[in-house]
Amino acid sequence: MKQTTLAKAVSGVGIGLHKGEPIQISLEPLEANSGILFYRRDVGLLVQALPENVVNTQMATVIGNSSHYISTIEHLLSAIYAYGIDNIRVVLDGAEVPVMDGSSASFCMMLDEAGKRELDATKHIMIIKKEVEVVDGRKFARVSPSLAPSYHFTIDFAHPIIGCQEYLFEFSKKGFIEEISRARTFGFLKDAQMLRSRGLGLGGSLDNAVILDDKKILNPEGLRFSNEFVRHKILDAIGDLALLGSAFIGNYESFAGSHNLNHELTKAILRDPSNYEIKTLCIENAQEFEKVYA
Repeated sequence: MKQTTLAKAVSGVGIGLHKGEPIQISLEPLEANSGILFYRRDVGLLVQALPENVVNTQMATVIGNSSHYISTIEHLLSAIYAYGIDNIRVVLDGAEVPVMDGSSASFCMMLDEAGKRELDATKHIMIIKKEVEVVDGRKFARVSPSLAPSYHFTIDFAHPIIGCQEYLFEFSKKGFIEEISRARTFGFLKDAQMLRSRGLGLGGSLDNAVILDDKKILNPEGLRFSNEFVRHKILDAIGDLALLGSAFIGNYESFAGSHNLNHELTKAILRDPSNYEIKTLCIENAQEFEKVYA
């Protein structure tokens, strides 16, 4: 099974969630063994999507250094991971990946337009060998050995529209596009007002998030799925765990997880080499794994 990149470069433009400014984004092919690179051409920042480059997880997954950062990378990473792209350069002219419609759907369309090309290098897969868990009170995120990749998420909000939701996603590219990619980020009106008072969330609107007041959804079109909230949490988790640096075979499970818990989980996995094994798939297993990205 070979590493992949894009067949051609593609570009788009969208609004940054926090600053509310238009941001140009380009997705470009890269050579083998490059990984996922983000480049801010306005300040010359080049940073690889890896756990050691994460600088903030408070409201999004943010990578960078002490001088500059790139925020809200998780929705794009989720699509890149689901499409099985190993090597790609993401070029931006601002500090955020555009929020688009609050989901991964627009990035899936960009990847469809770009196409995929095999490279002359073998793809490596991370096999989870032991259970690894991080805990914050009742909240947790864990991975455990499994014969196939899956994501199992539970949320519990004291809100009449959300409540307790649970979803098990057996990972595949087709399943991602149909079940996960269109699930939008969500937030509460009172929090949005607080963020704007701090100069954040200026690009947030009913066009790129599901917004709720104390009793109802404010978006006139309603939800895309009855359990869109927990599906979006899985979308985030796929993007956050893409920072492991390679596709993995294992089961991810979380209750009330967050970007921070996902980040702590990636660090915990990589901290002990006995937690995982990096393998070149044999022909038989490679054929099975290729079906995931078909």
